[in-house]
Amino acid sequence: MQYRTLGNTNHKVSLLGMGCMRLPFINGDGNNGVDKDAAIAQIQYAADNGINYFDTAFGYHGGESEAIMGEALESRRDRVLYVTKQPSWEMHDIPTIRRNLENTLKKLRTDYIDMYLMHRVMPTSWDDIKQRGFMKEFEKFKAEGLIRHIGCSYHGTFEHYKQVVEEYPWEICLVQHNMLDINREVTRAGIEFAAQKGIGIAIMEPLRGGGLAHAPQNVQDVYNQSDKSRTPAEWALRYLADIPEISVIVSGMTTMEQLKQNITMFNQPDMTEHCLSDAENATIAAAREAYESIITIPCTACDYCVPCPQGVQIPNIFRLYNDAHRFGHNDQPRRGYMFATRANGDATKCNTCGACLKKCPQGVKIIEELKTSHEFLKGWTE
Repeated sequence: MQYRTLGNTNHKVSLLGMGCMRLPFINGDGNNGVDKDAAIAQIQYAADNGINYFDTAFGYHGGESEAIMGEALESRRDRVLYVTKQPSWEMHDIPTIRRNLENTLKKLRTDYIDMYLMHRVMPTSWDDIKQRGFMKEFEKFKAEGLIRHIGCSYHGTFEHYKQVVEEYPWEICLVQHNMLDINREVTRAGIEFAAQKGIGIAIMEPLRGGGLAHAPQNVQDVYNQSDKSRTPAEWALRYLADIPEISVIVSGMTTMEQLKQNITMFNQPDMTEHCLSDAENATIAAAREAYESIITIPCTACDYCVPCPQGVQIPNIFRLYNDAHRFGHNDQPRRGYMFATRANGDATKCNTCGACLKKCPQGVKIIEELKTSHEFLKGWTE
């Protein structure tokens, strides 16, 4: 297993981390709940085969994830790092923040958490987090020894990410990056900016919800032209391993087979920083172009159409629909739409006012495409 130093924390972390947001379901069906025995077996196998970075959160799997991870790793606690997150939307008042942490500690069966993250810091939430003094509570927990390091998971633009990084001394940041999202989210520039400040960089969505593990024929044709015989997943993960500022790549591995394949991959001696040649980088760039050519709805995610008066998450819905068709892999986009629905941002909230149509520079027939997207994406439950 390859290991790297996590920023200024001095922790040596496995380059492959295990995310516990996509644990296996009973009979593969989210309606049946988590297959606890299978999940525990996978987590323990990961810990016994070199992975020492385990990532979960307060709300994953309806609150089950922390408890399952805690049960699985209790006997291995001294050789693994616990990473979990408390979301600001669950911080109703100061006493609640402490109760949430105490409940997490009980579920994880531990006296302390190695990395405690503010969950899903976004441009729409950061000012509220600062104004309500949430980070002060995290600092109290650290002073008491209940947590060792303070971090955040972040979704948003590079420009706003710079602000967040400059305004708080984070020790670790979990950010989205992959071979497709080079111009979305924090970008490579954001990763480098944070690393220069000594922040440990962890990567989420390295395979874009599993999509990049699937190569449609035009993408596979690109890979076939290379003299390297690799799976689509390895191409995507090597893109990230190549970046020296990245300390750990967190992957949600739903099956034992996926876990074993990834461990084997990250055991390779050349799975290191600067592992890609110019020719390999060119292959990844060509594969990216091939993926991006498969777009059903011509939405560029410019965000001119939002905010929608009814709160419809228009660009997000179109991205989920396009990803499903781009990757030929529907589960994760439909799961993402479930979360949009829970947030009252699904397409059924559209009242056909037409405000978005006046603002779309691409001339997308938004109202019609929302109906199409809804019919395709609806139905996922867990």
